[in-house]
Amino acid sequence: MDYKGVIIEESLENKDVLSDIRILSTKIEPATEKHRTPWIKQWTLHTVEIPENQADGIADKISKAIDFSHKDSWYADFKNDRTHFIIFRDKVFRVDKGNKSQYNEVVKFGVSLGIPSHQLDFSPEIKEWER
Repeated sequence: MDYKGVIIEESLENKDVLSDIRILSTKIEPATEKHRTPWIKQWTLHTVEIPENQADGIADKISKAIDFSHKDSWYADFKNDRTHFIIFRDKVFRVDKGNKSQYNEVVKFGVSLGIPSHQLDFSPEIKEWER
């Protein structure tokens, strides 16, 4: 089953990876104080679809493409019914969507980088107090 997710174009140091991905739609929104990305004026959010047989390779490419100078601020993710890829600079988590403890590990990692916990809302089962 193919994967769907969102990639923020401004999070990528190397945007070439977008040419390997099917973009379904694009939405542009202004960057606000809540986003905690004062070095950019907007977020360009690409909703993407990734074939199941290319997911590992695309995840690895995205991991290497995330903006190195702000690597502690960005992640990308895509998922299908069973698996959720959550991608940071040089780190890829492949999460079984039914395993809450795997999500907890990802959230703790993201928070340790300084990413606001409200932006790490991967699983509805994880409550704010657990982050």
